[in-house]
Amino acid sequence: MTEIKNDTGMPQEFRRTINLEQCDKRVLITGATSAIGAALAQTYARPGVVLYLHGRRQDRLIQVAADCAACGAQVITQSLDLCDLSALHDWLKNLGALDVVIINAGMNTHVGSQGEPEPWGEVEALLDVNLKASMLIAQSVLPAMRERGTGQIAFMSSLAGYFGLPMIPAYSASKAGIKAYGEALRGWLSPEGIHINVIMPGYVESSMCDAMPGPKPWVWSPQQAALAIQRGLARDQARISFPFPLNWGTWWLAVLPAALSHRIVRWLGYGA
Repeated sequence: MTEIKNDTGMPQEFRRTINLEQCDKRVLITGATSAIGAALAQTYARPGVVLYLHGRRQDRLIQVAADCAACGAQVITQSLDLCDLSALHDWLKNLGALDVVIINAGMNTHVGSQGEPEPWGEVEALLDVNLKASMLIAQSVLPAMRERGTGQIAFMSSLAGYFGLPMIPAYSASKAGIKAYGEALRGWLSPEGIHINVIMPGYVESSMCDAMPGPKPWVWSPQQAALAIQRGLARDQARISFPFPLNWGTWWLAVLPAALSHRIVRWLGYGA
């Protein structure tokens, strides 16, 4: 029997319909209404799995949940605002021990076509979602994982986290920050049996990708990205980066002298 529930504080009917003792895996995915998030949800959906799916768009979230339930998963949805950090923490601390947490939700902003700076309101919202909420999610789910001595948390960074692109400075900063945070947590928590992974995708077909300025080489489909992420998490890769050779090239941007990297970036068409 598959169930779709809206979790707004673990009501009594939620406890009755979800039998956690018979579950093989409990997976939380934020940003499940995005292109990658929806593909990830469907990749993990199968009998014996409880999916906790978060997304901003209620109609899209319902559709994703229905698709996952059709694959045999039990699904609980949540659409709270990630900028409401207090409500976010209250929701997460009631979920208990999770097996896999994929912190996928994010947003983007960019400089204007005439060189205008990124609107400060958008920058604040971006940092709240991409960085602060991501860090809070990890802090909220970690106590139960550490008590059990097992669990996995994946942070969604970006290849832009290797070297800041002039057109998307705030986005680049947030993704570099979450990359560093995830890598630090991996070093801290791996002796306790907690697996921490950083996902660093390139361009994936989505409305966010379409809105980004600059060239978009080696674009992957959301399904390709989701499968690569699932495989990387199963192997406990510290960094799950794709596609080649874009990931190789952006890694070199971080290694080369900054002056040379800036010249390469502008030559490739990513100058502001």
